[in-house]
Amino acid sequence: MPHTDDASPTYDFDTATAVRRGDGGGLVADLDQTWQVGGGILNGGYLLSVAARAAIEESPHPHPVAVAASYLRPTPAGEATLEVTPGAAGRTLAHSVVTLSGSGAGPSIVVQATTATLTDDTPEYFSAPAPSIPPPDECVDLSARLQPDRSKRPGLSRHIDTRLDPATAGWTVGEPGDEPLLRAWIRFVDERPADPVSLLTFADVLPPLGFSIGQKGWAPTVQLQVLVRGVPAPGWCLAETRAVQIAGGWIDEDCTIWDSEGKLVAQARQLARLARGH
Repeated sequence: MPHTDDASPTYDFDTATAVRRGDGGGLVADLDQTWQVGGGILNGGYLLSVAARAAIEESPHPHPVAVAASYLRPTPAGEATLEVTPGAAGRTLAHSVVTLSGSGAGPSIVVQATTATLTDDTPEYFSAPAPSIPPPDECVDLSARLQPDRSKRPGLSRHIDTRLDPATAGWTVGEPGDEPLLRAWIRFVDERPADPVSLLTFADVLPPLGFSIGQKGWAPTVQLQVLVRGVPAPGWCLAETRAVQIAGGWIDEDCTIWDSEGKLVAQARQLARLARGH
């Protein structure tokens, strides 16, 4: 967990993803029900950040650089246990497997985690440039458009500020596009600075790509992999998600995230089930 002192602000994300030693010496987390996407379903990226905290706790390195999670079943809010099985570890990398089990529900997520120390002192030979979209104030406030009544918004939207590129926001007013593509500025509502652990959550906070082409219903994640490529600069992050194929009851999503300075800081790929009827 990040070190804090009495003068440091307490951010929602840090409280919600904190891990601690239980009575038996193992790691425990109190999963916050407000980090849900609706219907009591906790966001998969949020759960991945919790698992990453556990991996870091047992690692000599401070940053998650490659994590891959299999979601076995929905994870309930409340106390959860995290079993960390260490793997090979060295001066540059450490590997582990983290199994997250919800209270009374058995294992619900299994995560392969690689940790390292990210620095900015290595050369950059090539990096895909960030797309050009309007500044956040000229983009669509997703939460406000979908649910003007703040008290009725899903918990996740109370924590994450999402501003959709108008070019990919037609579906929010009943005008879906032809391509499964979303672009948006994202940040924490309480303006907590982004860091490598929070990028795991950011990689899964945009709506399912099916929405962009007029599909209804949520798409539960089956597998999610995130690669953290750098420590983000303060400010808004820019995320782009797109699908290669939506067919056979499945949808893939590729996500790329750039920081406020245009540096590519994360990549993700996930496979999800389509809502029934699609």
